[in-house]
Amino acid sequence: MKKFDVVIIGGGSGGCAAASRLADLGKKVALIEMRGKEGLGGTCINRGCIPAKILLAAAEAYSGVLKARDFGIEATGVSFDYRQVIQKKQGTVKALKFGLQNFVLKPRGIEIFYGLGRIRDPHTVEVTGGDQTELLQAENIIIATGSEPAMFSSFNIDGQNVLTSDHALDLQEIPPELLIIGAGALGLEFAHLFSTFGSKVSIVEMAPQIIPALADQEFTGLVQNYFEKQGIAIKTGVKIESVELAAAGKVVSSLSNGEKIESSKVLVAIGRKLNTTDLGLQEAGIKMERDRIVVDESMRTSIPNIYAVGDIVPGPQLSHKAQREGIVAAEAIAGLGTRMDYRVIPWAIFTQPEIAAVGMTREEAERAQIKTITGSLPLMANEKANTMKKTAGLVKVVARADNLKLIGAQVFATEASVLIGELALAIANGVTVESLSNTVHVHPSLSEAIMEACKGSLGKAFHRSAR
Repeated sequence: MKKFDVVIIGGGSGGCAAASRLADLGKKVALIEMRGKEGLGGTCINRGCIPAKILLAAAEAYSGVLKARDFGIEATGVSFDYRQVIQKKQGTVKALKFGLQNFVLKPRGIEIFYGLGRIRDPHTVEVTGGDQTELLQAENIIIATGSEPAMFSSFNIDGQNVLTSDHALDLQEIPPELLIIGAGALGLEFAHLFSTFGSKVSIVEMAPQIIPALADQEFTGLVQNYFEKQGIAIKTGVKIESVELAAAGKVVSSLSNGEKIESSKVLVAIGRKLNTTDLGLQEAGIKMERDRIVVDESMRTSIPNIYAVGDIVPGPQLSHKAQREGIVAAEAIAGLGTRMDYRVIPWAIFTQPEIAAVGMTREEAERAQIKTITGSLPLMANEKANTMKKTAGLVKVVARADNLKLIGAQVFATEASVLIGELALAIANGVTVESLSNTVHVHPSLSEAIMEACKGSLGKAFHRSAR
């Protein structure tokens, strides 16, 4: 039986981050990936954020050429070959996986096992791959098995007409009409992608607003209004009752309001199934609540030497959250006393404009009985946005009224995923909106919108449109 300081079950974002940090801290590490070599890197690299962003980058390139006339540039005969777009996506994913295995994991001496990992006892993990079974002895264990798209039987998901996000990433052709179930991050990104390439897109969301996780109806209303103007039909507060295959390869979806929507394909962009079955969790005595593993601030489970990170623990299902949790678990095992801070987990939706947020909204602060001040700046008032002809959106900040410390921000703008980083850093370090408003930003730049929004919260804005 091979002996390791740490055995990690799951080779995705959280598992790889933990493995790398542990190796740097001098630990002997085993990493188990159940999907084989093709699965290394997890959902993010293989079937999630990375392939999706490659396709979205292609859509942005295509859209940019179509809009070149806005800058006095004529481009004729513009077309795309979506099969080539998919091939480029696959090539980039392959290169990133090669880099992960050969430039991140192997140089650190991390031993990789391909197969299904199962906890036999608090210090033994069984790895089953094909016809072979191997036992690994571990001082500590980290569970990082992630999740996969939920297969709702009521939607008749078949991978051809009714799709999950995994299927959608490998479509070889743009569907003429696409109905998307769910207006969260997945739904909006796929809506933007396929709409840009010419698909007639409709979204149905059972919640009363798009981006249900964001408690700011004013902000989400602005986002919804923009995408509706781009030709995407959005219905909120409505459920899908049934999805049935009709004649000529069409799919008919029946809504709770009595409407029916006919489309070429349906994309189910809701729900993730946690990979927690057949891991030996119950037998090991690991505590769970609402199907997720209960952990403390060090990512430690109810069994002292077993840790868990990523989608299988409470909190948003985000790759960067899983990575941070993996590092926290690694450093806790090494005795560094690191703790996970969930107050500052930024997220972004990579539409155009992008959508990003961090910390609390004003509504969330009010529910927590925190008095706030807010400030916002429409991108129309930002000079850099005007030079780029990307003036849709705004930057909004939320601060405590008593000490002016920034506690939240929402951004709807091109490069919102970049802008949110400054705001996350400010929240994490207790920076005030006054300090941000007095910090000189490059001119012209999109980041000036942060400075102006902060000034707006204090009644000092240069732009009259700030508030």
